[in-house]
Amino acid sequence: MKKQLIVLLMFMGIMGAKAQMKADFKVVPLPNRIVENTKGSQAFPLGNVCTIVCPADQPQMVRNAHFLAEYLKQQTELTIPVNAKLHKGDRYIKLALNKKITAPEGYRIKVEPTLITIEGSTPQGVFYGIQTLRKALPIADAGQIEIPLVTIDDAPRFKYRGMHLDVGRHFFSIDFVKRYIDILALHNVNTFHWHLTEDQGWRMEIKKYPRLTEIGAWRKGTVIGRNTGIYDHRRHGGFYTQEECREIVKYAQERYITVIPEIDMPGHMIAALAAYPELGCTGGPYEVERMWGVFDDILCAGKEETFKFATDVLDEVMQVFPSEYIHIGGDEAPRTRWKACPKCQKRIADEGLRADGKHSAEDYLQSYFTKRIEQYVNSKGRKIIGWDEILEGEIAPSATIQSWREVKDGLRAAEQGHDVFFSPNSTLYFDFYQYPETNWSKPLLIGGCSTLEHVYAFEPCPENISEAAKNHIIGVQGNLWTEYIKDEELAEYQVLPRMGAAMETGWTQPEKKNYSDFKNRQHRLFDIYRLYGWKYCTEAWRENK
Repeated sequence: MKKQLIVLLMFMGIMGAKAQMKADFKVVPLPNRIVENTKGSQAFPLGNVCTIVCPADQPQMVRNAHFLAEYLKQQTELTIPVNAKLHKGDRYIKLALNKKITAPEGYRIKVEPTLITIEGSTPQGVFYGIQTLRKALPIADAGQIEIPLVTIDDAPRFKYRGMHLDVGRHFFSIDFVKRYIDILALHNVNTFHWHLTEDQGWRMEIKKYPRLTEIGAWRKGTVIGRNTGIYDHRRHGGFYTQEECREIVKYAQERYITVIPEIDMPGHMIAALAAYPELGCTGGPYEVERMWGVFDDILCAGKEETFKFATDVLDEVMQVFPSEYIHIGGDEAPRTRWKACPKCQKRIADEGLRADGKHSAEDYLQSYFTKRIEQYVNSKGRKIIGWDEILEGEIAPSATIQSWREVKDGLRAAEQGHDVFFSPNSTLYFDFYQYPETNWSKPLLIGGCSTLEHVYAFEPCPENISEAAKNHIIGVQGNLWTEYIKDEELAEYQVLPRMGAAMETGWTQPEKKNYSDFKNRQHRLFDIYRLYGWKYCTEAWRENK
């Protein structure tokens, strides 16, 4: 009986002890070089006797250290101090700059028995090293975690790794936009493309044109289903003040994410025309759109007032957003009104714009419009990004192209000397379903299908293009359009886990990519999603298992 009691007590002790867990650096996106130290069986034991150290006189590095401490607390319940006094025998995590690392976003992690060093040539590189360590750790309850002895040398394949959010169709709170940025940071995204204007709503305060938000930010209702002509008659809208936009810019900057605002022109402007009808070809009246689609009413290119409006708006946008690039859209602008507008036709005649075998005179009128806007943006020391429609005519080589229709259009732009990043609607539109049509069910989405495997397989830089063109392919971007994305949980669900697949293409060298291996590595990401309460599509993962 005594022996049985001893055995029982030993068993209870074992069961009650905190399990020792191991970190795994095979994360998403996969680092490009991991060398494991196979000599001996030692590891770095992450526990309470540990400190994070960094240069105290470098604010960005101190902020990085506090981010790391916060992540460790959230994932392991360990409270690890920053720049505390070190004692003999302490284990510590050291953050440092190392100019021998040449890539601006590159980093090195070296794990030794008593020291983890995370270095980068910039604080941004160190931040990505922190993300890799964060993703390598299991979710634990203050138990000891063994971190294997490794050396990781890593840097991204592409300099542009973007995610987009459309707030024009459905408005999202500032708190959600910050949450979205947190999701981006976990996936090594460095650019947030904020789509701020649409036919269905204008979302940024412009002080010189207050009716843009007084009128243009609100619609009387929203179509039910896929353009059924039946409406819910519930007023929908909202906008961000310039101070709120600056708050988002700062929040993103702290996570090394650049916010690129988009003010789409000359199309997708009905919300603006509802506020200022004199800017349209017909003079209105116009109403903020309640349906989805492409509409004939666009800005009038024949009126000088239109260019005054556009440049005034861009002045305020550029005062708020310090990004090198300003996105001016340029997509889906029908020529219907321009063909019938005397002022637009006069502009065509005055500028000597003529149809040829490739484009109409009205196509060249949009080129004229885009060129004037581009020259203005350039005069302010900035550059433009436009959707690939702006290639339909003449455009300066300094314009960057976002290729969303045919991949061949983006490749052609790269051959012409434009920087290009890809977000093809067939692959990287995350408003599409994530699993095959036979499994489609609620919620109602726009349609189409882009599976996790499909996203992962996309290659933006094929071998059969010139080396010069390859140098102009700067990256990839996932897009979330929100015609049918009405709430925050669905927005998260639509981008996760596909964001990880897209960003592995943006980060990891193609010869390192393997879809089966990627799926095995996703489990750690899923653990983090659950920790933060982020919604993600488990069906997408199972469908391709």
